[in-house]
Amino acid sequence: MNQLADAPSAPETRAADPAALVTDLARAARRAQRQLAAMASDKRAAALHRAAEALRAAAPAILAANAADLAAGKANGLAPAMLDRLALDDKRLGAIADAVAAVADLPDPVGSVIDTTTRPNGLKLSRIRVPIGVIGIIYESRPNVTADAAALCVRAGNAALLRGGSEAVHSNRAIHAALIEGLVAGGVPAEAVQLIPSQDRACVGAMLAAAGLIDMIVPRGGKSLVARVQADARVPVLAHLDGICHTYVHAAADPEMARSIALNAKLRRTGICGAMETLLIDSAFPAPAALVAALIDQGCEVRGDERIMALDPRVIPACAQDWDTEYLDAILSVAMVDGLEAALAHIARHSSAHTDAIVTQDEAAAERFLAEVDSAIVMHNASSQFADGGEFGLGAEIGIATGRLHARGPVALEGLTTYKWQVRGAGQTRP
Repeated sequence: MNQLADAPSAPETRAADPAALVTDLARAARRAQRQLAAMASDKRAAALHRAAEALRAAAPAILAANAADLAAGKANGLAPAMLDRLALDDKRLGAIADAVAAVADLPDPVGSVIDTTTRPNGLKLSRIRVPIGVIGIIYESRPNVTADAAALCVRAGNAALLRGGSEAVHSNRAIHAALIEGLVAGGVPAEAVQLIPSQDRACVGAMLAAAGLIDMIVPRGGKSLVARVQADARVPVLAHLDGICHTYVHAAADPEMARSIALNAKLRRTGICGAMETLLIDSAFPAPAALVAALIDQGCEVRGDERIMALDPRVIPACAQDWDTEYLDAILSVAMVDGLEAALAHIARHSSAHTDAIVTQDEAAAERFLAEVDSAIVMHNASSQFADGGEFGLGAEIGIATGRLHARGPVALEGLTTYKWQVRGAGQTRP
């Protein structure tokens, strides 16, 4: 079944008018969402398992499409961090399919009762989780978002309108085609997950203006994309701007643990939003030079303040902008701080409220850090690279929200629902 089967003309023709294209797709998504929300939970889960199987079966075609995107990206000078986000191999593609299957097996939040109460007049009130509706996802580079977003939306009874970046256009289309094959075989309307068939940037503007057609926008990409979405949207937005993640090595940190966590937090994958971008080392920590040397020896460029520069001649001077930069590369800002108070002050000033961590054996210091750092994710003795929906047991994530409304941290199934009130009476009238 073609996702545009009910379209009045070919996608290439309709794409000449981005507003009309988005309107048509959103209206089709709304119709499909009503059907999807009416499907039994086990039917939606079964359809997602079929989609995971279809992804595995389509691996050769998806990897060939990804190779074309990578070749184009290299030719166009795409940054190494972006190429890493874009790249697929058998292992990564297998993980994408596994994530879709994992989402299928998660408890369905739709229909769950948040709370109930009975009023003095006998009215019985319940708050019930329901789908949000039509969700628009605007994203760059990462083709896994196509599958993750589709799976999470379908499991929670939402329709998804996807607009991927031009650098991943072939990968996104191949993944989407496989997903639709499996979903349709499982009884899900094809229009429940639609990929906008145009790379015209005006389509993004049309999505942002589609109030009443799209219920929520989720941007996944660089700072400029997310800032534009937040500035221009007439639709509610669930987003984060930067992943300026800190790790604070406290005076009571175990040196070997600090080394292991710092190397992993920065260098496991430098191009993800949970990668550490600033390391704070307490001036009373016993092995600062060894920690800095270990990072540099592993190929990390360290930009430090004066006290960090004194530890190793290979350290480059940090400038004021470095403390507010998401490098997404093997580059790290490092500062020496005088105690927990100074670390908290630095994080409050420079953190993007994504993920911040403390390494320490001092439980009191750890508890204070966890309580006072106002970020979506706060960690003790763990790598910031665990800031991921899959690692949190959520199956997958549609993004990590750093705001304070609706959802925060990894946004998975529960974050893609809202609630409604059900009121049961016995003939009461209001005096």
